[in-house]
Amino acid sequence: MLPVEEKNDVFPICPHCTKELVKIWCRQLESVFGKRYIYFCPECKKVLGVSHRKGFWMG
Repeated sequence: MLPVEEKNDVFPICPHCTKELVKIWCRQLESVFGKRYIYFCPECKKVLGVSHRKGFWMG
């Protein structure tokens, strides 16, 4: 098991444009089966990830 260390003085780097990610944009994706969020770089607009689906019964 690897230890996790919180680092608030370092910013991650976008894997696409290599800019520091001082903020991350997100947008909600909705459908009749639930909602998800898509996260993307504010500089190059490329997708960093998508949240797991939450069904309508989970909010």
